[in-house]
Amino acid sequence: MKNLTRDGVEKLIPYPPGKPIEELERELGIRGTIKLASNENPLGPSPLAVRAIMDKVNTLHRYPDGSGYYLKEKLNELYGVPLDQIIIGNGSNELIELIVRTFLSPGEHVVQAFPGYLMYEKIVTGAGGQMTFVSLSNLKIDLKKIGKSITNKTKIVIICNPNNPTGLALSKEEMRGFLKDLPKDVIVTIDEAYIEFVSDDKVANGLELLKDHPLLIVLRTFSKLYGLAGLRIGYGFATKQVVDYMNRVRQPFNVNSLAQVAATAALDDTGFVSQTKKLVRDGLGFLYKKIDEIGLEYIPTQTNFFLIKVPGGSKKVYEGMLRQGVIIRSMESYGLPDYIRINVGLQEENERFVKTLKKVLGHE
Repeated sequence: MKNLTRDGVEKLIPYPPGKPIEELERELGIRGTIKLASNENPLGPSPLAVRAIMDKVNTLHRYPDGSGYYLKEKLNELYGVPLDQIIIGNGSNELIELIVRTFLSPGEHVVQAFPGYLMYEKIVTGAGGQMTFVSLSNLKIDLKKIGKSITNKTKIVIICNPNNPTGLALSKEEMRGFLKDLPKDVIVTIDEAYIEFVSDDKVANGLELLKDHPLLIVLRTFSKLYGLAGLRIGYGFATKQVVDYMNRVRQPFNVNSLAQVAATAALDDTGFVSQTKKLVRDGLGFLYKKIDEIGLEYIPTQTNFFLIKVPGGSKKVYEGMLRQGVIIRSMESYGLPDYIRINVGLQEENERFVKTLKKVLGHE
């Protein structure tokens, strides 16, 4: 009897979606839950984006602009990348899927660092490809090890920079050296979902590398900085040829009209962007200080989230925090069972996290 699924699909573990906060509160008998688990913007969505959505609601009987013209025009204005080198997607997740569907044939290999974003493996395996995992060195992506793992079957390398879940980032020097030595027929995807939060000017920026590397694809998102996670919209930069191939595979109306107008407006919301960056910067400073006082180790970050090493294992701490109405992320599924991950929240949420963590750890 033939296998029902493509090879490898049965072994995949579905991405574990969290329950709605309302349902968790009902089950646990608690109220006022806060969520610091998904690296979301605690300020909410960009106000200019919300206004743009309200102005567009009455046009929902029309199909969205399949070319994403106005959003691409705004991205061109902001970054100087020609429109035919920009592609937009239903979140950067869809763009990762498009890259795999466009360029990866069954049996070919993709290389990624691990731990890294969990969806890479699911997308590659679901498409019939094979994933090669390269372990981190001191929690940092090791480009030399990645380079040594590339074979004649390797088609794509995916690098998340800054990396999720560690929050650590690769330097311009490291990335340039890696790309220079890479085989010319390997596609490199740099996932820069958190690039806007980077505070170190030595960190690599994919846009600065595009002109020298014809098979480089740079992905970004509106989910984090702009607070549009619920609309699912991301974008990518690549050469005209690469974008052309991806557009041949892309669905014609892959990004809905509300997401397009919201994202376009959000790019003009400089006040909101500045407010978000300040909140993250101040929040990290506060949280670092408090974690130091508790006496725990943590990993300084270039993102809006960071890892904290906890005694007794992350699952136990996660469950204890959850019962107190504070949702964080256990890193067990990332192969880091001693770490939890939290994102910066509002100041009152940060304070509640610290107070609850002390209680769960028995420090009060």
